[in-house]
Amino acid sequence: MTSMRPSVRLRPKVDARRILRGAPWVYSNELVTDRRTKALAPGTIATLEDAERTPIATVAVNPNSKIIARVLDQSADASIDRDWLADRLKAAIALREMAFDAPFYRLIHAEADGLPGVIIDRFGDALVVQPNAAWADVLFDDLVAALQKTTGAETIVKNASGRARGLEGLDDVSEVVVGSLNGPVPVPMNGAIYMADLLGGQKTGLFFDQRPNHAFVAGLSSGQDILDVFSHVGGFALAALAAGAKTATSVDGSEAALDLAKAGAEAMGVSETFATIKGDAFDVMADLGQAGRTFGTVICDPPAFAPHKGALDAGLRAYENVARLASPLVNAGGTLTLCSCSHAADLRQFRTASVRGIGRAGRRAQILRTGFAGPDHPTHPHLAESGYLKSVTFRLLP
Repeated sequence: MTSMRPSVRLRPKVDARRILRGAPWVYSNELVTDRRTKALAPGTIATLEDAERTPIATVAVNPNSKIIARVLDQSADASIDRDWLADRLKAAIALREMAFDAPFYRLIHAEADGLPGVIIDRFGDALVVQPNAAWADVLFDDLVAALQKTTGAETIVKNASGRARGLEGLDDVSEVVVGSLNGPVPVPMNGAIYMADLLGGQKTGLFFDQRPNHAFVAGLSSGQDILDVFSHVGGFALAALAAGAKTATSVDGSEAALDLAKAGAEAMGVSETFATIKGDAFDVMADLGQAGRTFGTVICDPPAFAPHKGALDAGLRAYENVARLASPLVNAGGTLTLCSCSHAADLRQFRTASVRGIGRAGRRAQILRTGFAGPDHPTHPHLAESGYLKSVTFRLLP
């Protein structure tokens, strides 16, 4: 019964209209944190009240987190149970089925899909779930049951890696909770085949967010030599080969990721035109530049150099350095695609750093396209962090 659950209250002078208009988070300095509230177990479902004790929403509370309350439902009477979870999942599935013709996509993009802190990627009959908020960890069995009911998934993996769970005070134990895995899962996308390691790979095993940017760059790649730096399992490189690239070279620091990229190339029948270089991306680009190597298309898709505001200045310098090292590797009239998945660096800041790096390399450029994540990564209108991915494609002038 919702009447029996605890309530938490906004501090005086905290404007409740922000929550009523859809903001998904309440920070610890916005909530009355008396002894009773501090004693709530992480993940407790509670009724959020304004300063006058009027109920305004249903929230999940974690007294140990800076985000002390996450809005689950804007109804203060909502019952957060298996049926509620299934309804949210059905709404998310409807969007993806409208946008994609095969069940390979991000199924739940956290707050933007109404399940705060939850990431779910779908790989055909297999799902990888990241319950990155305490409430989702508490209700994990119900979430799994709702997923089985709505998707018919035969395999479900709990991925407990990543910084977000640590901030919530959660464990880092990943495991297969339903079914079994028999090696990497082949994922068809943009005409390519990617091999995703759902248990041992980075994050959920594959980055679906770059799908539209892979497709755009692939469209520029016919007959070209391609260099894909920070390639992971060959995201841009394999899409380019599927679109008729002459050759593609993937650079990454992970031997395991490059092995998966090679397996994808083999599954596509393009192994003879695909090469890999294992090493630090900055060092590899510097070495290629000294050797005078150039390519028709170069892509750099690094990890988040600015994952939080404290890392912003260093992160922007790193993005500038990537652009400086990559620019000499592009043929005159060729293209350079630079990407950022940093929450803290907005598009203007990232683009400015990239342009500065291109200029430092003595190159002139045109901007051909600015890209973002695909429709399976919707942006919450009150949460800029949910629209983290930026991609800018430049043509480097003769």
